[in-house]
Amino acid sequence: MGDMSFFFAGGGTGGHIYPAVAVAERIAELDVGAKVHFFCSGREIDSQILGQSGLEYTRLAAKGFCVRPSKVLGFCSSFVRSYKIAKAAIAESKDAVVIGAGGFVAGPVCLAAHRLKVPIVLLNVDIVPGRANKIIGRWADEIFVQFEETREYFAKSKAKISVVGCPLRRGFGDVEPSRAVEQLGLDMGKKVLLVTGASSGAANVNDAVCSLLEKLDAFAGEWQIVHLAGRGHFEKVESRYAGAKIGHKILAYYDDMPGLLAAADLVIGRSGAVSVAEYAAASVPSICMPYPYHKDRHQYLNAGKLVEAGAAVIVDDLPDATDRAEWLWEELEELMRDEGKRQEMAENCAEIANVDAASKIAERLLEY
Repeated sequence: MGDMSFFFAGGGTGGHIYPAVAVAERIAELDVGAKVHFFCSGREIDSQILGQSGLEYTRLAAKGFCVRPSKVLGFCSSFVRSYKIAKAAIAESKDAVVIGAGGFVAGPVCLAAHRLKVPIVLLNVDIVPGRANKIIGRWADEIFVQFEETREYFAKSKAKISVVGCPLRRGFGDVEPSRAVEQLGLDMGKKVLLVTGASSGAANVNDAVCSLLEKLDAFAGEWQIVHLAGRGHFEKVESRYAGAKIGHKILAYYDDMPGLLAAADLVIGRSGAVSVAEYAAASVPSICMPYPYHKDRHQYLNAGKLVEAGAAVIVDDLPDATDRAEWLWEELEELMRDEGKRQEMAENCAEIANVDAASKIAERLLEY
């Protein structure tokens, strides 16, 4: 140890970046001499997360593949440029491991590692692998997955499949709920309903909750809302809360999710792989509104693991806004009134919670 270099490749969403950062931080803790570097996309969310982490990173020009003829040339050009940058950096390191974290950025970096005969490891936290991971799986030496069901999607790969859970940020499993309450100036005597659309926000989730504010005012004496709107939705959401009687805190973004989830008594949110793992680790009952437009419907499958454990309910993100809000209210009102049910769901989170995945993966990577 001490001379190893670990190149992480992925980005475009928090779901790709956060698990990789969690593993990278554990590597740095276990081996202070290890070199860690990220190859990420040019999207703002990547720089935002990595900038706060203090980890070194390089933004690549790689783009997602598009079948439109007008886009193919740009994809190929950006892929080649990204491949050359990554290959040059990896080739300079004597003992290197490349970790693909998902997304279009992982493709050129992992291809470079494959050509250089450098070990390739994949982090795959969704039940159904994305396009990039399905391709890279052919070259991988080992693939770390969150769910046992994922194994079948890599049946043609020669890689070792290790079911370890989802790597989570520092703080899960050992956090004081009062931390976020005090930081956000919340009422210590009221329960917290957390609304989140993940790192970028979710317009339909925002809209559904905002349309229920008059009904939610009936809970003003016992509940308060923390609404993570997303930077692109903040002003619209804030304006819709004008006049709401129920206590509320509207945020564009909040980095301390371990603290905030620990303070929450109930959460409404998307069901990306990281979100599902965080709900379970924080032992918070959830109403999952899966993103409906993925062809493989992987967010439904992710949420289904919580439902199977009795830790969540699913509300479809229906095309009709009125239908969507009515279904959400049906589940939300019942859970806000039924403390016993919420407690039961919180306890059931233990069936699938896993807070040690990042450490297990880091320890394994240091063996390469």
